[in-house]
Amino acid sequence: MTKPTFWQGRHVLVTGATGMVGAWLVKELLAQDAYVVALVQDIDPHSEFYRSGDHQRTAIVNGQLEDYASLERAINHHEVDTVFHLGAQTIVGAANRSPLHTFEANIRGTYNLLEACRVLPTLVKRVVVASSDKAYGEHPSLPYTEEMALQGHHPYDVSKSCADLIAQSYFFTYQLPVTIARCGNIYGGGDLNWSRIVPGTIQSLLREERPVIRSNGKFVRDYIYVKDVTHAYMRLAECLEDDRVRGAAFNFSNEQPMTVLELVAAVQHLMGCDHLEPDIRNTAWGEIRDQHLSAAKALEILSWKPQYDTQNALQETIEWYRAYFAG
Repeated sequence: MTKPTFWQGRHVLVTGATGMVGAWLVKELLAQDAYVVALVQDIDPHSEFYRSGDHQRTAIVNGQLEDYASLERAINHHEVDTVFHLGAQTIVGAANRSPLHTFEANIRGTYNLLEACRVLPTLVKRVVVASSDKAYGEHPSLPYTEEMALQGHHPYDVSKSCADLIAQSYFFTYQLPVTIARCGNIYGGGDLNWSRIVPGTIQSLLREERPVIRSNGKFVRDYIYVKDVTHAYMRLAECLEDDRVRGAAFNFSNEQPMTVLELVAAVQHLMGCDHLEPDIRNTAWGEIRDQHLSAAKALEILSWKPQYDTQNALQETIEWYRAYFAG
């Protein structure tokens, strides 16, 4: 668990604050009395960050990851001591169709941010880079463990492999206090990317429509609840004075991998929609078939483990979307 008193009065920059994970991280940091600075490129009134009113309690810096000057100004002006780098282009399909923006946001955006942290060492004491299991690419044996090579092949995967290696280079070359968090598929209220399986399925079922599965439904993935992820990120930051954490990567997972069909069936059951047969389109391409993570290192070094089981997490998520569409 995180340490509530740790965050009181700390100046924290969150990139990607309008995204699903960023919004929940901001919410938790505010609850623990941190001074939160959010880098915001576009205002999205549907984002949980705005719908909840959390933006009114947050210092907002308008800018984008590709603009180095905005990042340095955000850190320097607001005297930031902790950085959570969540900002990224996160849609695999979008990256496959047009990779340039993904490379710019995920690779250039990462080294811009790390460089801004490097040149302000009297301010920045901890940096957490949010990565993904996609950084590992495809391996013949699973689960992924942190010592496995980073070997992404497709555009999104490559962008994450590169960002992780860049982050590690800033530690090994400049001793920047940085660590990396790798998660599987994160779900929870506030994800408005309807092409993703959890929000897309819930939206379809609320409309009494068949849920759409882009793959053949047999791809295996980790699915981890957003509140467990926010606690993981904060726990990493709290532990960055530990030599075992600086410059290292950590996997976070509930270690219960599921096929897409199994996940959809779980959502259907909770929503009482078992009668709606999934629409399996088998059109996905450029995606790794099976991926899941070992979280043994996080348990051993960080004493982290998920607090939510899949059923309770999905139920909370469903209730968030019911309220969202009702409103």
